[in-house]
Amino acid sequence: MKNRLLWVLLAFTLVAFNSAQADRELAPLQQQTQAALLSAEVLTRYHYRQVPLDDKLSRQIFDQYLKELDGEKMFFLQSDIDSFKPDETKLDDAILKQDLTVPFAIFNLYQKRIAERYAYARSLLDRHFDFSKQESYQYTRKNAPWAKSRAELDDVWRKRVKNDWLRLKLAGKDDKSIRETLDKRYENSLNNLTRVKSDDVFQDFMNAYAMAIDPHTNYLGVRATEDFNISMRLSLTGIGAVLQEKDDYTAIREVMPGGPAALSGQLKPGDRIVGVGQGKDGPIVDVMGWRIDDAVAQIRGKENSVVRLDVLPAEAGPDGKHKIVTLIRKKITLDKQAAKKSVIEVKDGNVTRRIGVISLPGFYQDFAARMKGDPNYKSATRDVARILGEFKKEKVDGVLMDLRNNGGGSLDEAIELTGLFVGKGPVVQQRDSKGDVTVESDTDEDAVWKGPMGVLINHGSASASEIFAAAIQDYGRGLVMGSTSFGKGTVQSVVNLDRLVKNPQSEYGELKMTTAQFFRINGGTTQLRGVTPDISLPMIVDSEDFGESSYDNALPWMQIKPANYHPDGDLAPILPMLIVNHDMRVSHDKDFKSLKEDIAEFDAQRKKNQISLNEAERKKERETQEARIKQREADKSSASDEAMKLADDGLQSNERNISTDLAIEKARKDVKDVLLDESAHILSDEVGLLKANSSLAASVLLKPGAQ
Repeated sequence: MKNRLLWVLLAFTLVAFNSAQADRELAPLQQQTQAALLSAEVLTRYHYRQVPLDDKLSRQIFDQYLKELDGEKMFFLQSDIDSFKPDETKLDDAILKQDLTVPFAIFNLYQKRIAERYAYARSLLDRHFDFSKQESYQYTRKNAPWAKSRAELDDVWRKRVKNDWLRLKLAGKDDKSIRETLDKRYENSLNNLTRVKSDDVFQDFMNAYAMAIDPHTNYLGVRATEDFNISMRLSLTGIGAVLQEKDDYTAIREVMPGGPAALSGQLKPGDRIVGVGQGKDGPIVDVMGWRIDDAVAQIRGKENSVVRLDVLPAEAGPDGKHKIVTLIRKKITLDKQAAKKSVIEVKDGNVTRRIGVISLPGFYQDFAARMKGDPNYKSATRDVARILGEFKKEKVDGVLMDLRNNGGGSLDEAIELTGLFVGKGPVVQQRDSKGDVTVESDTDEDAVWKGPMGVLINHGSASASEIFAAAIQDYGRGLVMGSTSFGKGTVQSVVNLDRLVKNPQSEYGELKMTTAQFFRINGGTTQLRGVTPDISLPMIVDSEDFGESSYDNALPWMQIKPANYHPDGDLAPILPMLIVNHDMRVSHDKDFKSLKEDIAEFDAQRKKNQISLNEAERKKERETQEARIKQREADKSSASDEAMKLADDGLQSNERNISTDLAIEKARKDVKDVLLDESAHILSDEVGLLKANSSLAASVLLKPGAQ
């Protein structure tokens, strides 16, 4: 009786929440309608494609907007989509007439549907799930039709909740714990609705407009603009702590060495920030329940300014004693996203060769600092040049550039970084919307590194990464290894809308807009096809959902005249020998075999797109997976501990204890990097071949003076 009463009260609460949520309708702001019109004027005049904003584009914006909101078709019903149809040709008018009522109305209904779905999910938690039944859950629904009825969508969500429950059950949780975990998870999702702002709706809609023209054109609101600038300059002014949202708290996930938080000795992972005060005596504002980006905006500020934090220590309960921590904000360098070096020692018989590895997550540059003449401005090329100088002193035998999952960045950095290995000469060609072609070259006479080198890429290597890899390949300067790259052969420029109309306030945001297409110096383009490696390595990738070819409106592949350049070398004579050595080595490598098994399993699961909701079957799958992990790590004393860290615990990241989540993250990073090791072995083979055969070396290294 008591339990029944509890759920009656819960149902009453959910009805009240849904009613309140339905009444909370978001509306566009005046500056947003102005920003939309400004964006349209820029995009129709200066975009590489110059697509008119008309009914045809309106339909594409409509489809893209629905993808942005409900790409997995988990919230809207077919009847909702039908009700929107009369407005699908009116989105161009909404922008041009500065009346964004239609896109906001679509979002407000979407918000209502989310509230209904999570309320329904919570209502299922007191029911009994039959895990002996033979049924399955389709975890990717982007290609599924819209649900035709509420009952049909209810069944989709019943299976989703059942899968969430089963994951936790298989991880060893009891029913009470599972119910509490899922109820909190769904409650948090409901609570997040109350934090959605007009800016979020506008950002989604304008991104739908921009991406309907071209996959890599984006609208960036004021806050998104700041985040983009931070990612390019790899610095910000703050306290030097990585924060995350945990329940209603802003929690410290990581304290960055050398930052104000670390130097104070008063903050540690797990501590919760519940209030923020500006200056030595400014009032402390309660940030409990705030969005993480809003709380972060309060904590960041001008360099050398004072911020006071009201902190609930990690070990304290909700009613524990708080402490006030006063910090002086400083410029923080995001070193984790900068170039890093390591050395892999490769044994070849009695010979040990040292391969220097440079991992580069992005082509970053602090544009503002460089324009101001700051001699210490942050730059990917400068960081790599410094590492190459260190490698020379350490007498490494070869250098491997690891550009896996490097999504690009500054075009200038790609050109200058290429120059570190090839010296003066053309790097990339650009063609603008008028068809005019310019050749972009590096101007430094001498290369910094003239020895053997290679580039490791994968399907996540895009844009500037592809420019660099393609140039290295076209010059015959080094081996390209891995899997075919992303296939993004377009150039974007950033337009600040406020500066455009001389608005003194930051209100309108920015456009990251495609303005040109780039071509290799051999005349081809990486657009759609990407860079094909000289030696292919297996990679886990879903090319149907990821990569340029997955976009419906991607630019086509084409070719222009080659630039005037002279190759540094020709690796063709040694490629067959390198491939034979590679094939022989990996045929006996257990780790490589395991990787190929994992890739085959991933492909099979992707094509199946179903997961069983039968407990016995899932338990058997889990046991098989854990046994495989333990077997692979059988030679390590901590095998079972590592296996447990990598096993599915059914929890989301913010539901775990922060120290536990960090341990899992570390365990995943510490897994042996099979592909990096094999790439180092291939480069070592090249070094060995060239040292052993001077005539072969002469035919491979054509450029006078090359080592």
